[in-house]
Amino acid sequence: MQKLFIILSLIFIMSCSSNKKNDQEIVFWHSFVPATQPAFNKMIEKFENENPDIHIKAQYVPTGDALVQKLISSLQSGTQPDIAWIHSDFMDKLIEGDAIYELDHFIKSSDGLTQEEMNDFFPELLKSAMWNGKLYALPMEATVLALHYNKDAFRAAGLDPNNPPSTWDELYETARKLTIDKDNDGKIDQYGFYIPVFPASGQLSIWMVLQWEPFVWQAGGKIINDEQTKLLIDQAPAIEALSFWKKIYDMMNFSNFTLSHDLGFSSGTLAMVMDGPWNLPNYKKLNKFKWGITSLPAGPKEKATYIAGEHLAIFKKTKEPAKVWKFVKWFTQPENQALFSQLSGYLPVRKSTLELESYKKFLSEEEYMNAFIDQIKIAKAQSPIDHYKIEINQTIAEAVEQTILGNKDPAEVLKEQAQKGNKLLESINK
Repeated sequence: MQKLFIILSLIFIMSCSSNKKNDQEIVFWHSFVPATQPAFNKMIEKFENENPDIHIKAQYVPTGDALVQKLISSLQSGTQPDIAWIHSDFMDKLIEGDAIYELDHFIKSSDGLTQEEMNDFFPELLKSAMWNGKLYALPMEATVLALHYNKDAFRAAGLDPNNPPSTWDELYETARKLTIDKDNDGKIDQYGFYIPVFPASGQLSIWMVLQWEPFVWQAGGKIINDEQTKLLIDQAPAIEALSFWKKIYDMMNFSNFTLSHDLGFSSGTLAMVMDGPWNLPNYKKLNKFKWGITSLPAGPKEKATYIAGEHLAIFKKTKEPAKVWKFVKWFTQPENQALFSQLSGYLPVRKSTLELESYKKFLSEEEYMNAFIDQIKIAKAQSPIDHYKIEINQTIAEAVEQTILGNKDPAEVLKEQAQKGNKLLESINK
């Protein structure tokens, strides 16, 4: 009997210990690519060493539609995480479901952030996390889109490797000269430029829209009006941007290309590709050629790219909101942003990080990262869309897919999709 009592006592103690550990465990859903996960894991390890009473349980969830669906399903089943890495594109669904905190709850607390600290964040990144004028997430990393180009391929085609295309016309002509059947077997061996067209129903549709929108800006347009009452994708700049994509796509007969953009670039099958800084660790390992990074070519009206990033949202379901906020605040500190940038290839989210001596030294040795830092000057956030953002992105993705893969007239398709999106916007105030 005494032996049984001891065993039961031990089980009880272990159970209490386990429950205590689970109470302190912070479940974090993210979609970092494999190249970034080691850097993220090192950041978690550093945080836990500095905060031994908090354990971060990081769980990978595929990005895009898969993450959206998993988050929505988790709200219905009550299994949502404590914190998640989210795109601003589906933040409205979480807010409408009363799932995440408005961040003033934490920012204006005794352990919050001062106005000076808030002003230190790149404003375009904060703008992406706003909904109806309120902030619901903080950026955890940043990226801008730039043009990567294979200098060796330029030389082989008789092009100046130090003079990449700077306008749409130059991009088209350069892509044409770099699209080559090297062995004369009737098949293209090297494509000049990657046009990111994916099925509108797939998980990469958000990525496609994100890369197309800067071309609309470059043509002098916007996706939606400032009042968020009308889509502008049926107007001349959007038509011009989509027509330009189709023109390059058709010229290269790009439907025969089957690789992902990063593997295509590293293998030498792609001579130019739009990409962010997160692939720098992979490119440094895999690229067997000299390559350069420059801004996206200017369109008819201006030079532009996007600045974006994933945001940290805190779920109201969490039993440890103060500890979750502690992690969010810690991750966005300038010194930690500098470390994560150096480890991962992402850009920091705070301006003061660029002024740290350690980060300046890092940049002095990293020409590729410097090229991305330079893009911040011309970078914009995506157009704010407070309601039906997922659905509106879907209408845009369908327009791109139908035009380029379905060979439909861009003006007609964009008009149809604008009408579809405008019906959603009209329903908001009814």
